[in-house]
Amino acid sequence: MAISTTRDFVPAASPISEEPDALTVGRRVRHLRLARGMTLEELAAAIGKAPSQVSLLENGKREPTLSRLQAVAHALGAGVEDLLDPAPPSHRDALEVELERVQRGPLFDALGIRPVRVGRGLPTDALEAILALREELERLHSERALTPEEARRANTELRYDMRARDNYFGDLEITAARLLDGVGHKGGPLPQRQAADLAAHLGFEIHHVPDLPHSTRSVIDRRHHRVYLPSDGIRGRTDARSALLQALASHVLDHAEPRDYAELLRQRVEANYLCAALLLPERDAVRVLKAAKDARSISVEDLRDAFAVSYETAAHRFTNLATRHLGIGVHFMKVHESGVIHKAYENDGVRFPTDALGTVEGQYVCKQWTARVAFDVPDRVSAYHQYTDTPTGTYWCTSHVSDTPDGLFSVSVGVPYAQVKWFLGRETTARTTSRCPDESCCRRPPAPLAQRWAGYAFPSARPHASMLATMPQGAMPGVDQTEVYEFLDRHAPAPR
Repeated sequence: MAISTTRDFVPAASPISEEPDALTVGRRVRHLRLARGMTLEELAAAIGKAPSQVSLLENGKREPTLSRLQAVAHALGAGVEDLLDPAPPSHRDALEVELERVQRGPLFDALGIRPVRVGRGLPTDALEAILALREELERLHSERALTPEEARRANTELRYDMRARDNYFGDLEITAARLLDGVGHKGGPLPQRQAADLAAHLGFEIHHVPDLPHSTRSVIDRRHHRVYLPSDGIRGRTDARSALLQALASHVLDHAEPRDYAELLRQRVEANYLCAALLLPERDAVRVLKAAKDARSISVEDLRDAFAVSYETAAHRFTNLATRHLGIGVHFMKVHESGVIHKAYENDGVRFPTDALGTVEGQYVCKQWTARVAFDVPDRVSAYHQYTDTPTGTYWCTSHVSDTPDGLFSVSVGVPYAQVKWFLGRETTARTTSRCPDESCCRRPPAPLAQRWAGYAFPSARPHASMLATMPQGAMPGVDQTEVYEFLDRHAPAPR
């Protein structure tokens, strides 16, 4: 997305509890002086100081003492609290304060830029332009400096937020319901026809093309109100409705170019959530799940089949609704055949493996957990059920393995032992014990094996590229922006 050149810069609002700094106090003094029609010299004479001292005060270059503030307030016919208000007195003053702060900070020094005199003669639009450029420089610097550690931290913070709300986003549920009502959806699974109707309802035409950029699942052209999808129907073996609904979800939620990786992650979560809420409407999915709970026969497989979605989508949607509507705490994992966790969520007390930052994604799950054992089960059609005794309690999990272009993945949903009475598959006799994070569980080789081979083995690792690289750069990390723009050029309708 191109950077707007006409956007007005809006300084960040100061928190109410923030203490005023010398710059803000100075601007409030100057604002009140000018409002009273006083000159610098007249104010200086009123408080018994030289005009140069008052100038230093107004320019924020001298911290005022309480006695000085009292004298100034008295001379201006104001209270000391009027001078100590942390909010700049006007938009123009806010811009000047912000620019002064920036010029005294590290950015201008690092770039070798000489400070600009912030006087009344500097036009407001020039102030806004300078600050907008500074904002973009800092964004680019942050983007280029983004390390895997920073990305993991953002992911962890988002997971904490999802746990705090039980992975239920009420505003997105309302949005989904309104969209479904708008296309006359009467309940149950969302047909492909009504997914297409939703695009038309939002003012978009669907175009299936053979040359969709390889780094994308879909592309929205907001200028010509088009949604581009691959002509081969399903890319990456994904439900054809899903790519369309995710693209429309980002439009409905008014997603813009993310300012940082945390915002990018949140946008993806919101788009995926709204897509799932359209495919499995809350009212209908809750009705199915409550009936299943009453019959003690909750099954992610049955939820999948009832709404004609993938197992992963059904599992995700179950975590959205289980706690809010069924009173069941759950955990969810998507694990690669290598044992690496790609996605995770929990609010049931299970202890996931984490790094020092509290990050779960990228960690290896215990070999005794259902998510790993499932890869060794010959039956890849049915879900696999297992009890696992862990240091934090016993958990029952159901897991399904699917084959993708990126390898095998297991998707698992689990609950504490006390909640398993509501689920199909509780009668399984499969049970393991996990002592992780104790390394003797599965991370450290048995002593006899280690004695035979220690010092004689030197394997060549096959690291994931993400282990060595920083996060992808660009407005949308992982997307080739040039390729997308060239694609839109090729397919844009001819001017009339």
